[in-house]
Amino acid sequence: MRWNPTATGRDLRRNKGKNREKRMSQVMNQYRESLSNAHTIFRKELASYFNSAIAYVVLVVFLAIVGWFHASNVFLANVASLRLMFEIIPAVYLFVVPAITMRLLSEERKSGTIELLVTKPLHDADIVLGKFFAAWALVGAALLPTLIFYGTIAVLGDVDHGPIIGGYLGLFLMGGVYVAIGLFASSLTENQVVAFIIGFVFVFALFMLDKVLFYMPVWLMGVLEYISIDYHFSNITRGVIDTRDIVYFLSVLGLSLYLTVVSLARRKM
Repeated sequence: MRWNPTATGRDLRRNKGKNREKRMSQVMNQYRESLSNAHTIFRKELASYFNSAIAYVVLVVFLAIVGWFHASNVFLANVASLRLMFEIIPAVYLFVVPAITMRLLSEERKSGTIELLVTKPLHDADIVLGKFFAAWALVGAALLPTLIFYGTIAVLGDVDHGPIIGGYLGLFLMGGVYVAIGLFASSLTENQVVAFIIGFVFVFALFMLDKVLFYMPVWLMGVLEYISIDYHFSNITRGVIDTRDIVYFLSVLGLSLYLTVVSLARRKM
C-alpha cells in the first residue's frame, strides 16, 4: 500500500477540525451550565429578599429618605430639579447597600451552607454572580419608584433630560459597584455586623476620596480623583456619557467580584 501524504494531511486537518469543534462544544456547554446555575441562585436570593422583611424595609427606608428630601426641595424651596436627589442617593447608598449585601455570604458561611454550595457542581463564579445580580436587582427596584419624581418635575417645568438620564445611569452603576464591594466584604467574615462595617468602610472610602484632595500632595491628586467614585458619577450626571467613566465603574465592579471569587476559592484550600 502506497503512502499518500496528501490524504494524510487531509486526515490531520479533519481531526484538528473535529477536535476544535469538540472543544468549542464543551466550552458552550460549560457556559450554558454556569449561566443556568447563576440564574438559579439569582432567583433563590431575590425570592429570599421578598419572602422576608429585608426588601420591604430597604425599599421603605430608601424611598422615605429620598422622598422627604425631594419633596422639601420642590415644595418648600420651590426648586423643580432632581439635582438634590442625585446628591442624596449616593450618601444613602453608603448605608443601604452594605445592609443588603451583609448577609449574602456571611450568613451561609456561619450556617455552613457555603461549604455545601462550593462542594456542589457549581463554580465559585456562579455563586458570586447569582448573588450579585440578585442584590443589584433589589437596588434597581429601589430606584424605580423615584421615576415618579422625574414625572413630577417634567410636569412642573421644562426638563433637561440628558443629565437626568445620565444621573439614573450613574446611580445604577454606582449601586452595582457598591453591591460588588459589599459582597466581597460579606465573603470575608461569618458575622453580618462585621460584614456591614467592612462594606461600609470600603464604600465610604471610595466615596470620600475626592473630598480630601485638598489635603493631599499635588502629585497624588490626579490618581485619587480618578479612583474616587463620586468624581465619575458627577461626570455622568452632567448628561455626557464618557466611556472612561463607564469603564471605571465596570472595572471596579469586576475587580470586586473577582476578589470575591478568590475569597470563596480559598475556603476550599
